[in-house]
Amino acid sequence: MLTYLSVNMAKESRGYHTVLLLHAFPLSAAMWQAQIHALGDASYTVIAPNSYGVEGSEKKENWTFTDYAHELAALLELLDIKQVTVVGLSMGGYQAFELYRLYPEKISSLVLCDTRANKDTPEALAIREKFILAVEKRGVQEAVERMIPNYFSDRLYTLREKVVEQAEAMIRNQTTQAINAAMRAIMLRNDATSLLKGIHCPVLVMNGADDKLTTWKTAADISDHIAGAKLLVLAAAGHIANLEQPDAFNQALLNHIANLK
Repeated sequence: MLTYLSVNMAKESRGYHTVLLLHAFPLSAAMWQAQIHALGDASYTVIAPNSYGVEGSEKKENWTFTDYAHELAALLELLDIKQVTVVGLSMGGYQAFELYRLYPEKISSLVLCDTRANKDTPEALAIREKFILAVEKRGVQEAVERMIPNYFSDRLYTLREKVVEQAEAMIRNQTTQAINAAMRAIMLRNDATSLLKGIHCPVLVMNGADDKLTTWKTAADISDHIAGAKLLVLAAAGHIANLEQPDAFNQALLNHIANLK
């Protein structure tokens, strides 16, 4: 069973639309707090699950994004939610692709943020393998030191230290087992490149202009291959764009969902 953050879940308070927020690696649903508040204030129902082993979610070894997509679908069934807008950032984007591949009927629209469709190259896989070995040896602090410098634009590290501290805290609150299991799932993910041309729901692709891990050109390549997709590059934002530029990110989300009406 997955734990999750949510708003407007009671039957009498549910809005006309539900948003499913899928978090980045190796963070948690807590990264979506600003979006949960903004969407909740706009009367939308919001669910932000924690992936396996994170913040009380069921621990699972050797899991894949296929496993996780089935788990998400089961959660939606349990909550009696028929369709959602799926917002996935980085690892969450990989999960969004897999959920669409398996359950397209459950998805009314996609928001793909700071992510990529293609599988890892052999070089990238080798880097991820070294990450796993280093985390096994040195623990969670290794994940903090490897991930945090790549999350934000250079200006944020000096101007908004609290955001950096929040991201660090999310990682430190995890176990090495949960972090490395998620990394293995990333390494084993399906290539979504061939899926792009078959995506027929409304799609918004967002990317931080200063993203060091997935550049705006990567985002443009995704949007170019999905018919009707819209591309938005967020100024002064790095990889975790929703944390760095929450107001711009929230407005883009609200505009996208409003247009679904």
